[in-house]
Amino acid sequence: MESPLVTKVLFSIGPVPITETVVVTWCMIVALALAAFVTGRALKLAPSRTQAVLEAFVGALDDQIRDTMRVAPAPYAPLLGTIFIFIFVANWSSLIPGIDPPTAHIETDAALALIVFLAVIHFGIRTRGIGGYLKTFAEPSFVMIPLNIIETFTRIFSLIVRLFGNVMSGVFIIGIVLSLAGLLVPIPLMALELLTGAVQAYIFTVLAMVFIGGAVSDGHGADRQKEKKS
Repeated sequence: MESPLVTKVLFSIGPVPITETVVVTWCMIVALALAAFVTGRALKLAPSRTQAVLEAFVGALDDQIRDTMRVAPAPYAPLLGTIFIFIFVANWSSLIPGIDPPTAHIETDAALALIVFLAVIHFGIRTRGIGGYLKTFAEPSFVMIPLNIIETFTRIFSLIVRLFGNVMSGVFIIGIVLSLAGLLVPIPLMALELLTGAVQAYIFTVLAMVFIGGAVSDGHGADRQKEKKS
């Protein structure tokens, strides 16, 4: 079994190598976009089972945003829902023979963490203004500016390491057991890995909510939110 730290180059576009992980990610994006388009065209006043499940998911996401961020969910639900669905599908793509989940490769996790980092800045500036957002780095005192800046980057690093470590370890364990014990024995481990993939998608999304919520809330709101999460 190849290490998830090694990416297989399939072809190149000019000087840019295109790896297997990138191709799998592109296929996932196209599949999800097509699924969203088809589902959107099939919406009805009398919902089908699929529509009812999707509506339940949207409702649960909105409730989670309200509980975690203490804000109206509408501006944030599209991004956070997309992040959750992408990570969920990426983690479960390991069910397809010969496919390593893109989230088992650190470049995918770094890209997702970068999206969250940029979203924190975007929503923080949109809500507070540039000056108001920059002032958050001086809370509760200006002497905290260096630590608050470091904390911003360590949060993103923690997102990368948490998702990468959990998904990669699952891929390694299943590969090792499969090579030693045969085809049928790893099935319980695969079921556990699917559960872990769903949990990791949820945790990543909730942490993104916490980080964005800290940028858009006032100082007292952010403190209350941290107390609740702890």
